[in-house]
Amino acid sequence: MKTYKVSMLRSSRGLARLLHQSCLWLSVISLIGVTGLLAFPIETNAETLQEVMARKPDIVNGKKVYQLCATCHLSTGWGKKDGTFPVIASQHRNIILKEMVDVLSRKRQNPTMFPFIDPKLLGGWQSIADVAAYVDQLPPDPNPGTGSGENIKRGAEIYQQKCVVCHGSSAEGDNEKFYPRLRGQHYGYLKRELEFIQGGFRKNADPVMLTQLKTLSAEEIDAVADYLSRLMQQ
Repeated sequence: MKTYKVSMLRSSRGLARLLHQSCLWLSVISLIGVTGLLAFPIETNAETLQEVMARKPDIVNGKKVYQLCATCHLSTGWGKKDGTFPVIASQHRNIILKEMVDVLSRKRQNPTMFPFIDPKLLGGWQSIADVAAYVDQLPPDPNPGTGSGENIKRGAEIYQQKCVVCHGSSAEGDNEKFYPRLRGQHYGYLKRELEFIQGGFRKNADPVMLTQLKTLSAEEIDAVADYLSRLMQQ
């Protein structure tokens, strides 16, 4: 009888967890549906980014807003090690803001992210400023996803030749100049985005990046992505 009760209790807890997860996803899907903006860009201009950057962020509200982002990027901001979702923790605030504005205006195609960052859903542009500041102060992933490790030396050489001037000696980037932090990003994400930029599929990419990447082979892109993903371990 006691064993039966324990079994029933475990089953009930499992069912409760399943129902909770189902309700969470239904809520997210409902919120996306309410926006009605999946097919339409949100009107922005050059002043939009400057205006949002000038707002004084509220970290407390940013943490609340981030709960929706955590569905994909996790509560830590570390994403997924296979690179499906990037590390956004510790990314520069201005970079986060620029990418969000570019996604909303469809300068950067990201249909998965688009409905989640609609200002009407999040609580206005102030909430976007708030969540970007919250993400900026999160600690980075100390152990991001990496590649095979076979060509790290070559990756380091390429980085010094083509990337260091903008992204810095430790790939720390620059908030004021809009150079993203690359250090400790997932290998899979880095490789995919470098390939997208090289192929002309990422429309909001810096033209300098296109110039620097156009002569690299697939193996060299793989090498530099693997090198960058391992900088947190050095």
